[in-house]
Amino acid sequence: MVVGAKRTAFTRQLLVLLSLLFLGTTAAEAAYERIAKHAGINHQTFENIVKKIVKVESTTGSYHIENKKSGAYGRYQIMPKTARHYSQKLGIPYSQWKQPRNQDRIFQAILKSNIQELKKNGIKINAFTIYGAHQQGAGGFNAIMKNKKLTRSLERNLRYNLPKKLRKTHRSRLVTVWKEYWQEKLA
Repeated sequence: MVVGAKRTAFTRQLLVLLSLLFLGTTAAEAAYERIAKHAGINHQTFENIVKKIVKVESTTGSYHIENKKSGAYGRYQIMPKTARHYSQKLGIPYSQWKQPRNQDRIFQAILKSNIQELKKNGIKINAFTIYGAHQQGAGGFNAIMKNKKLTRSLERNLRYNLPKKLRKTHRSRLVTVWKEYWQEKLA
């Protein structure tokens, strides 16, 4: 009798966990579907873009990876300053932003905001532009795409986000090299 009761309790716990996992996945999928619609991209294409971003940012998709040099953290390599801004905007206590569910919510908000900025600036929405805005920030990416004069920090960011062999590129070709590299990588 005790074994049967334990098995029933375990089965109930397993069902609860599976339903929570399913509901969480469904909520995330629904959020990405809304963002894809906002971007004017079909859901499957958008899902592929997100997978590419995750592969570039954290390679393994780990929610617990930290870039010691920049401080970027998690599956989407979110900068702490960006996390602070979006945590406040989404009502997430900053001390809890690193939790996987909160990283997902923050990343979704960043995507939505970046897509809005890309559209506002007349930049076509695709894997390269979505990732470029994620990597450089919407303002930095807009400056790159509009061929504005590079600030020191933007130049540093471009160099930092290239492989070592391309980091020494002359300033006059840096934007072109950066664009070509990331367009090819995200194709």
